[in-house]
Amino acid sequence: MAAEAPPQQTGWLVRLKAGLGRSSSRLADGIGAILTKRRLDDDALEALEELLITADLGVQPAAELTQALAKERFDKQVSPDAVRAALAGTIAAILEPVARPLALDAAHRPHVVLVVGVNGTGKTTTIGKLAKAWRDQGKSVMLAACDTFRAAAIEQLEAWGERAGCPVITRAPGADAAGLAFDALREAQARAADALIVDTAGRLHNKAELMAELEKIRRALNKIDPGAPHDCVLVLDATVGQNAHAQVETFGRMVDVTGLVVTKLDGTARGGVLVALAQRFGLPVFAVGVGEGVDDLRPFEARAFARALMGLEG
Repeated sequence: MAAEAPPQQTGWLVRLKAGLGRSSSRLADGIGAILTKRRLDDDALEALEELLITADLGVQPAAELTQALAKERFDKQVSPDAVRAALAGTIAAILEPVARPLALDAAHRPHVVLVVGVNGTGKTTTIGKLAKAWRDQGKSVMLAACDTFRAAAIEQLEAWGERAGCPVITRAPGADAAGLAFDALREAQARAADALIVDTAGRLHNKAELMAELEKIRRALNKIDPGAPHDCVLVLDATVGQNAHAQVETFGRMVDVTGLVVTKLDGTARGGVLVALAQRFGLPVFAVGVGEGVDDLRPFEARAFARALMGLEG
């Protein structure tokens, strides 16, 4: 996913700030309440740290953020706006190393992207948006509906394929997902497609079964291209807050996750979880989503996100 032209980018920043409104309001209100007519003393720092933790930024990031603030401004009279700006700067520094767009490698044709995540995270919608973004860049993209467990998932991917102008390889519900992945990669190679995006099931209630299926899909792809999949994207729903950590750990044991897409940031006051994930796992954050629209999934930008999280203008 490439950066958009400046006018569109400006519109995206507005949507990002609006989408993070619930998270930023919680933080801004809390910071204002703590620092009204008050120096940045030990009690204020402790209250700030607790606020950051309750906003799902995580224990370690919260401690680092307040320590950085204390180093520069301890026992000084500070305004809530100045504190928000300082926190945004430190958050951006934490996030900058993980901000990396998901780019197609021309050395792979097709570049195979395996998309994983529990049901309900917006996985299939994310695939459709990725496909649309790459199609708009003139790339040829194919989709493989390997979540054969749910007929609705197949139908949803077909709808996105039609919308994005991408062929979708499907089989009947219950069909072998690995066999479908194998056939899809063969077809993508025959068509010289730039990308093949593979949807997968997300049945975490049976981890052993899901792990076996994902490993079988990987082996099937390897038979054709030993390097495939070239990326494995884990889609996370921001509304689950700290439970996102468990999902990263679980899928990390199943497959070699190369990066994250975080969706539904507009539906939660837990947007800070992205900071905690970056701090703990260090995985690239390829993109974030703040709505259902086709343009509401964009490459992750550390500074823009940090300032939006603190309710500041871009």
